[in-house]
Amino acid sequence: MLVKKNVDGGRRRSLNGNPDRRGNYILYWMQQSQREAWNDALEYAVAEANSRKKPILVAFALTESFPEANARHYVFMLEGLVGVEEALAKRGVGMVVRLGDPRVEIPKLARDAALLICDKGYLRVQRQWRTAVAANVNCPMVEVEGDVVIPVDSASAKEEFSAATLRRKIQPLVSDYLKPLYRIKPKSDSLGIKLDSFDIGRPRVLVSKLKIDQSVPPVNWLRGGTAQARRKLKYFIARRLDRFDELRNDPSHNYQSQLSPYLHFGQISPREVALAVAGTESPGKNAFLEELIVRRELAINFVYHNEHYDRYEGIPEWARQTLAAHARDKRAAHYSARELEEARTHDPYWNAAQTEMVVRGKMHGYMRMYWGKKILEWSKTPQEAFSTALFLDNKYFLDGRDPNGYTGVAWCFGKHDHPWTERKVFGKVRYMNDKGLRRKFDMDGYLAKVNTWKDETTTLEAVR
Repeated sequence: MLVKKNVDGGRRRSLNGNPDRRGNYILYWMQQSQREAWNDALEYAVAEANSRKKPILVAFALTESFPEANARHYVFMLEGLVGVEEALAKRGVGMVVRLGDPRVEIPKLARDAALLICDKGYLRVQRQWRTAVAANVNCPMVEVEGDVVIPVDSASAKEEFSAATLRRKIQPLVSDYLKPLYRIKPKSDSLGIKLDSFDIGRPRVLVSKLKIDQSVPPVNWLRGGTAQARRKLKYFIARRLDRFDELRNDPSHNYQSQLSPYLHFGQISPREVALAVAGTESPGKNAFLEELIVRRELAINFVYHNEHYDRYEGIPEWARQTLAAHARDKRAAHYSARELEEARTHDPYWNAAQTEMVVRGKMHGYMRMYWGKKILEWSKTPQEAFSTALFLDNKYFLDGRDPNGYTGVAWCFGKHDHPWTERKVFGKVRYMNDKGLRRKFDMDGYLAKVNTWKDETTTLEAVR
């Protein structure tokens, strides 16, 4: 269905006060929303291009210095961008990829633009990029938010205490925002605009030549891109959603959607996912929508409103106080960051979770909680534990360096939680142990499953 204009719904804001100018094209700087489909910023750019009778050009700046990104992340991202370039071409829209800092490359391309449009990112580096670009272009710059169901400022004006407090605010808004995004046909073809563009056609070859951290190789079981994400979504709805609420926490089963890496890179829209799931009669849909909307957007609320989201100081004061009171408690075991990275602990379940992360770039969600709790228990100080957990999370997870990742680590230290019964080391921070795993789940089945994955890509021996 083609319409002239999609509903804004509070997703847009101006980033500078520059006056309108003629320019040769409308420029969309793609960064967070790395997709052609269900892309609010792209559809707004097309609508603006049509109203001004100008072509639209999409730009992507491939920086070699994104904080903590390595070959694993770059390959997955570029696999997705190859598909974006192809899909845009079918739509008559040209894409320019520049190798370099977006704060330098995007203003260069914006010199001939009548309007610069960007998508919205929530991490510190993303926000700094947009501020810097907005200050260094002569054209108006508009930010369009498309990687949440509820725009972050509409959801809440402050950092929320828990899922319960955010849920009360966003549940009444879901029906207003969970709506389809209609594709708009560009009136002017931009494929004829000839600008220098970096060839991304062979992601693994390209990544091997980039000046980036090459120590973590790409995974072989998962490929990036919107088409792959949609296959995962279709399979999940058909084969996993019905029992999601019942089995999602069981690491011996595979009832998670596997969509988190695709959501991280913006290769699929959370609204597309939510509408697909909401349109089913599955008994598991409400539990999944709670994860996708409330829990995911709680994480975004955290990194957006807490300037210390990636530091120990970002966890609640009550948690820091109770952990400080127990900082000198004797640990049952102590492991260095290196020993943890190499999965050399006494705990076979923790070692399996760490192996899953190193080999596959993912970890079962329940084990991810247990994994973080044990790092807290086995480190000399809670500050050391926080740094180690965040380092490993960002290094190996495909969805590392993400609001969900930062929030997941912080949760292990008390964020979005409440005080529990006081105990050694943890104080009043929630505790987890291996007995609980064995009582609830088939942990031998989990160990067996992880053992079958060890040869898929890198091994722990390579890490050592």
